[in-house]
This record gives sequence, structure tokens and C-alpha cells, in this order.
Amino acid sequence: MDSADQFRFTHIPHPAPVSVAQRTELLANPGFGRVFTDHMAVVRYKEGQGWHNPTIEARAPIALDPAAAVLHYAQEIFEGMKAYRAADGGVVMFRPDANARRFRQSAERMAMADVPEALFLEAVRELVKTDRDWIPSGESASLYLRPFMIANEAFLGVKPSSEYLFIVIASPVGAYFSGGAVSVWVSEDYTRAAPGGTGAAKCGGNYAASLLAQREAKNQKCDQVLFLDAAEHRWIEEMGGMNIFFVMDDGTLVTPPLGGTILPGITRDALLTLARDKGLTVREERYSIDQCYEDAASGRLKEAFACGTAAVVTSIGRFRGHRGEIVIGAGNGADPVTEGLREALIGIQRGQRPDPYGWVQRVD
Repeated sequence: MDSADQFRFTHIPHPAPVSVAQRTELLANPGFGRVFTDHMAVVRYKEGQGWHNPTIEARAPIALDPAAAVLHYAQEIFEGMKAYRAADGGVVMFRPDANARRFRQSAERMAMADVPEALFLEAVRELVKTDRDWIPSGESASLYLRPFMIANEAFLGVKPSSEYLFIVIASPVGAYFSGGAVSVWVSEDYTRAAPGGTGAAKCGGNYAASLLAQREAKNQKCDQVLFLDAAEHRWIEEMGGMNIFFVMDDGTLVTPPLGGTILPGITRDALLTLARDKGLTVREERYSIDQCYEDAASGRLKEAFACGTAAVVTSIGRFRGHRGEIVIGAGNGADPVTEGLREALIGIQRGQRPDPYGWVQRVD
């Protein structure tokens, strides 16, 4: 595939789509990541042939050879993005071009085939158009999109695969967290990523490496886990599946710098822009867990929040770890700076506020 014309998808009719009545019932309370739409986008890659046969087809299990490279050498990447019902009833997506760019960067780091941004965007758009009736209504509801790529060449040698599957599936979702401020476990025994590793790539291995720490967090009655740097176990990096911000008593925002070990969140980037345009001082700098505890105790640290496609912007009420527990502000999520940024972001995403940045793209 070398030109945009070759990215036209063939639509294969679903033999037995979900009925309107059943879909309505499912959309009433979809939860997060448990309900899926009727279709998926599928494109295949073979070395020497490139990307070919783009289709929108019925969502179904994937046939893989037991020797498929993804099963043995973990060549896999993915993205997380959303489609929304806008205030005028139309359908929009938030910064899909940024997801397309990050997908290419992840593929490069994992020595996988390059997915042209035009192909990525067309796959996402075609699936959203096809399954637009699955987009739920409501402030916290959206259609979560999961583009992913796996290596499917059958071989047992350590080398980059010569065959890949690029697939997009969709899931109607509600809020990721149940509401209010979340509690966070500070992991001092496990690390998510190290310099020179895959921390900046959105690959499944990073999340697999976080699961034991996430289980530890759950055992400690916490909603999420916070990782420190791999070298000194001192500097705050990111959470299990989202970036983190801190709000100081002078209104300054602090967030860890990227530097290769932290995923460059698209929501994070948008919030940096929104905060600066609101006149807030923003510092991308290292922030130690010791300083965090000290600032919470002294009152200098007023707010903390997690951000990401799934979490959007979620207040953090407390940190808990081997060194004890600290409460951030009132600990109940009544955080004015956090809430102001959240409202500004959601307003743009859903077409309720002007979009001077060109972030929102209409699908219909």
C-alpha cells in the first residue's frame, strides 16, 4: 500500500449482528472493556507485499499458529483512544493523529512493521462509522477504541517477524473509576521501565510487568499503583496505566519529564497545553517520593491527579506505601485546579467548548 486510495476498506456484512434491543440493554451499563461492538478492522502485512486486504468484518476470534511470534517474543503494540457523541449529536474523536504518530513510534521501538498514519486513521474512522450506533450517551460514556498490532509469522527464532496483523476493535464504556478520589499504592519493590527499555512504547509487556505491583496495590486496598525510577527507586515516574500531575500551593503544576521511561500520554500533552493557556505555571521536572510526602505533610502539595484516555482526569486522594500514608488536600477529590482542567478537557472532547487547537475530528 503506497497511496491513500489503497487504504479503502472492503466491508464484509456481519452475518448475525447484535439486535437493537440487546444493544440497548448492553449500553445501559457497559462498564469498562467488557462489551464489544459487532465489527473490527483488519489489515495484513507481509514482507515484500506490504499492508494489504483492509477489511471491516465481523468481530471474531483470531486464528494464530502456535508458533506465532507474538506468543513467544511479545512483538505487540496497541493504542487507546475514544469516539464521543458530541453536543450536536455528531460523532467526534480526540487527537487521533497523535495516536497514529505514537503507534508508529511504538512499532519502531519494537522492530515491527510501520503502519502509515493514513492507514491507521482510516481503519479507526471506518470502524467508528460502521459501529456508530454502539456509541453510548452520557457524560462519562464513550466508545473506547483499541488499535493493536501483533506479529503472526510462525517461527521459533529470535528476529523481527515478517508478518503482522493490524486490528482495531471497539468497546462502549462508562467511567474507568467509580467516582471520587482514588488511592494509590507506591511500589518500592517493582519497577515499570528502565533507561533504554520500552517504557515510552505502548506495548503489552510494559503492562504485564505492572500487574504484580497492581495486585499488591489491590491487596493494600488501593485503586492504582505508582512506579518509581529503576535506578534509584526515588523519582516518581508514572502509574500503572496513566500519567501523574501534582498541584502545589502556588498553583504550579509539576509532572515527571518523559525521558524514555514514561509513556508520552496524549491526555498528558493536552493538559500541559490547557494549563499553560490558563496561565498556570507548569514544570516538567523530577519529583521525588520523599519530597512528595514532605510536601503533603506541610500543605505545600494541594492536589494530585492521574490522567489518560481511560482515566481522563481523576483526583488522587491519598498515597500509601511502606513509608506510611499521606492524604492529598482534603482527600475527597474536591480539587479546584484538577476539576477545572478536567472540565476544560471534556468540554473540548465532546464539542461543548471551542477547540482552538484543532484536536477534535468529526467522523460523520
